[in-house]
Amino acid sequence: MHGFPLTYVVVTPARNEREFIELTIQSMLTQTVRPLKWVIVSDGSTDGTDEIVKQYTPNTPWIELIRMPERRERNFAGKVCAFDAGHARMTGLNYDVIVSLDADISFEADYFSLLLEKLSTDPQLGLVGTPFEESGQKYDYRFVSIEHVSGACQVFRRECFEQIGGYLPVKGGSIDHIAVITARMKGWKTRTFTEKTCLHHRKMGTAGRSLLKSRFKLGMKDYSIGNHPMWEFVRTARQMTLAPVLTGGLALAAGYLWGAISQVPRPVSPELVAFHRREQMQRLSRLMRRNRSVVVDDVKPSTYCA
Repeated sequence: MHGFPLTYVVVTPARNEREFIELTIQSMLTQTVRPLKWVIVSDGSTDGTDEIVKQYTPNTPWIELIRMPERRERNFAGKVCAFDAGHARMTGLNYDVIVSLDADISFEADYFSLLLEKLSTDPQLGLVGTPFEESGQKYDYRFVSIEHVSGACQVFRRECFEQIGGYLPVKGGSIDHIAVITARMKGWKTRTFTEKTCLHHRKMGTAGRSLLKSRFKLGMKDYSIGNHPMWEFVRTARQMTLAPVLTGGLALAAGYLWGAISQVPRPVSPELVAFHRREQMQRLSRLMRRNRSVVVDDVKPSTYCA
């Protein structure tokens, strides 16, 4: 690494993750650079998640399990509460980086050493991560900004995390997206590095609901964080080409329109909405220019003669 190696801590909120959490633990145990501390917060789990974690804690002093009270309602504000409880256990530790890590992903042994090196070489980077692969599919970075960092694993420089005020406890979700936008609004660079990927074992946004219902909820979240209507139109068109073809995009659009009609409260400031929309329109403009360039490059000489 360039300069003094950065130290890091990890917090993992886990709610009924018995099926996948051992994959995450095994990945952490093999890291070439291990954290000072990893707090796994059992968010009222009832499926045996705690028992799996307890198998590892006696011989791994840097892993700590804490438990939140059981709750019936599943929402993202509860996840933030669990994260904050884990974050509080880091008090008194001298660390440079804090990681929010989901309990259903796995990754290679040099995963965190790469991301720490990226932060070490560029002091303006406040938040980094990698793409995730799910069911053999990855993000298409023609449509997803390289500046977006997936919530599956978000690696924050400590100063950045403290400056944005941590995660916003929004019941409806988008807590990770809001954190990324806020970091850039505060002047930090955010970046996804495609040299590595992590494997996401639970399909995103489907816990306890159908895929179409998840897309509808996603549309409502898009409205709640202020997605520009033109951006949402393009996003809908793109989603209609992906499985489930047509209906997934229609469900997304329906959720966005329902949010607009019912005036779903926006948990973010007008300043963030304006900043977010400005970024989206800049990206859309770049995308359109790039597509026009591709069309011109693909035209055969005979076409020009016509």
